[in-house]
Amino acid sequence: MRAYPPIGGIRTVEEFKKHLVVLDLSIPCDVELQTGPESTLAQPIKLNDKSIGNRFCIHPMEGWDGTADGKPSEATIRRWRNFGLSGAKLIWGGEAVAVRHDGRANPNQLLMSEANKSGLAELRDAVLNAHREVADTTDDLLIGLQLTHSGRFSRPNQKTKPEPRILYHHPTLDARVGVDEKHPLLTDGEIREIIDDFLFAARVADELGFDFVDIKHCHGYLGHEFLSAHTREGLYGGSFENRTRFLREITAGIRSIAPRLQIGVRVSGFDLVSFRPDPESTSDRQMGIGVPDRYENILPYRFGFGVNTEQPERYDLTEPGQFLGLLRELDIKLVNITAGSPYYNPHIQRPALYPPSDGYQPPEDPLMGVARQMDATRALKQEFPDLILVGTAYTYLQEFLPYVAQAAVREGWADSIGLGRMVLSYPELPLDVISGRVLTHKKICRTFSDCTTAPRNGLASGCYPLDGYYKQSADGEKLKQIKAAKRAAR
Repeated sequence: MRAYPPIGGIRTVEEFKKHLVVLDLSIPCDVELQTGPESTLAQPIKLNDKSIGNRFCIHPMEGWDGTADGKPSEATIRRWRNFGLSGAKLIWGGEAVAVRHDGRANPNQLLMSEANKSGLAELRDAVLNAHREVADTTDDLLIGLQLTHSGRFSRPNQKTKPEPRILYHHPTLDARVGVDEKHPLLTDGEIREIIDDFLFAARVADELGFDFVDIKHCHGYLGHEFLSAHTREGLYGGSFENRTRFLREITAGIRSIAPRLQIGVRVSGFDLVSFRPDPESTSDRQMGIGVPDRYENILPYRFGFGVNTEQPERYDLTEPGQFLGLLRELDIKLVNITAGSPYYNPHIQRPALYPPSDGYQPPEDPLMGVARQMDATRALKQEFPDLILVGTAYTYLQEFLPYVAQAAVREGWADSIGLGRMVLSYPELPLDVISGRVLTHKKICRTFSDCTTAPRNGLASGCYPLDGYYKQSADGEKLKQIKAAKRAAR
């Protein structure tokens, strides 16, 4: 089994930079941090007539902990309150809110409906009220709501029962969600109904005072699947124009019914072929190393977006660049760049040394995954300097995150630094960095992946190793038992 040096074992920034040289990775990293209002990460971003107060962004972080009818729970409100306490000035969507029941990724995902409007308003208020406790103003705070349909990965009624809604048949992913060749595709008429649901959700978000909505196009969910629907026939598949019709029709509808509302898009800027654990490297102690699904018989590979069609273990930014060009034409300036999917290539999507329970051992040093996403974001930012690009995959950097973040913004690799898993364990990190406070090392996310293992096993998502709220909960005890049982079964 391959072993990669834990980044937590590197003690100084100088040692970290030397380690990057050894790995031959191009990751910018400053040696000293700037602090205070004149620092790089404290600089505002101009969005039309709005000023976003600093360069930190909180990614959409789902807890899988809403009520059965899609309302926020106490844990949901606590998480959003932490977003406000972070000091970050861009709250990207808060978390994914399903626009209709059959598009929920799990039976506890938040759901847009008339009955749930007050609960969603409470989440926005939680961010605002918490932010007032740590910041001088909320005038430069931008709060969004991420709107989604989970498509292929829908599980609206039972956590263990996939109920996929698909746009086309995928040669490696169909079997993972129980789809056979007879499984029906979403019709063009059903797609138009989903578009109407997105428009209803956007209208509600506007009424509740959210600054923008994110039309989610990432991680294998429905919006992302549209971008890879090369083999689909009809108005929503095949050509680039057809594969982006879903986004264009939603955008036009929002501009008509809620002209005040800004629009953002979180997009998997590239994807790779799906991966699985290698059975030959699986042992009684741990799962196997990730290896790509066989693709020799399906070349050219026409089942991805931003994938090299002849070598689908590599990315190709040709169409992603075309997509950002479309966003520019649509006057969509907020773009959050991520990659891949947590369901079929998590080492691409969120680099980690420790895999979730349904994952695989990393097939590369996770720093390579960080570098891959950063480099792709840099390339897109260079091509579209007028768009506001949020970067992803920074959490694995741990203690060195601020040094890399500062260099990335200063050198123009990204406009804003997005934080996901790190916020679950250490929500105050942005404020600590800008204020010049010493980082609280015991709060830094070590990418143990329990925040993914828990929901994969029907529990709420949270930082079970470092956050006492989860560690000492009933779910925390259940998670220990589940992990122990899985180890014993290997």
